[in-house]
Amino acid sequence: MLELDGTPNAPADLIKDGTDGTFGPDVIEASQTVPVIVDFWAPWCGPCKTLTPAIEAAVTKAGGRVKLVKIDVDANQIYAGQLQVQSIPTVYAFYQGKPVDGFQGALPPSEIDAFVEKIAALAGDPEAEGLAAAIEAADQMLEEGAAADAAETFAAILQEEPNNAAAYAGLVRSYLALDDVDQAEAILNGAPAEISTDPLLEAVHAQITLAREAANAGPVTELQSTVDAEPDNHQARFDLAIALHANGKVEEAVTELLELFRRDREWNDGAAKAQLFTIFDAREAKDPIVLNGRRKLSSLIFA
Repeated sequence: MLELDGTPNAPADLIKDGTDGTFGPDVIEASQTVPVIVDFWAPWCGPCKTLTPAIEAAVTKAGGRVKLVKIDVDANQIYAGQLQVQSIPTVYAFYQGKPVDGFQGALPPSEIDAFVEKIAALAGDPEAEGLAAAIEAADQMLEEGAAADAAETFAAILQEEPNNAAAYAGLVRSYLALDDVDQAEAILNGAPAEISTDPLLEAVHAQITLAREAANAGPVTELQSTVDAEPDNHQARFDLAIALHANGKVEEAVTELLELFRRDREWNDGAAKAQLFTIFDAREAKDPIVLNGRRKLSSLIFA
């Protein structure tokens, strides 16, 4: 909210005058969750008249991530004495009940802004943490088979943060789980340019490719029989790998592609290697299938 002079109003309880009697709840207790800056000042202090408004403005700009308590040392000497405040203005920052930083004397506005931002960052970004928790919850929904609910949650997250790559990837995966490959691809194509090369989006791009291949996959049994009878039938072996992957037999698919690469790495413009990379990209880098597959492929390449 803005006042008529254009200065933002501080939310209630964000900036307050403190006393020795309220130091416990206002500073020690409050700083357990939100960092609290304590400004020790006095009415006769010239530099205080410049510093205090600058701190108030910086704290207001921080939007609730840090609080300010102003203490008149002439009227309240107990905590000023305990903290060895020998000159004013003196500023201390508290977090989780303890002093964590501070300075004496007046500072330029830019340094005050930097100080307040550094203190505010001690507790992290609540909004970002909230979005991260929402993404985790949506991922859990997807894992439990509630793809429609997951899609709704991911979409809501994107309303709050349109450039969130994890939410975009999650929304694409949700529609893949709903067997709506066209919608999944449309969502991916609509991702902001700033995140288009994010590894999470590259992964779902690979998943879309594999999903489209799965729709046209042949029968595993027939393809396996063909490969058994004609080991050098590279197209049959490649098609078998596609069919195996479509049936959830990812490790077996990788094995067939590695065998195809071993037999003829240049076949069909290196199709075996390209397909392996598509499978690897669609899965987490730490997946044992990916780790083992990459290791075996490297051994074949450099053999």
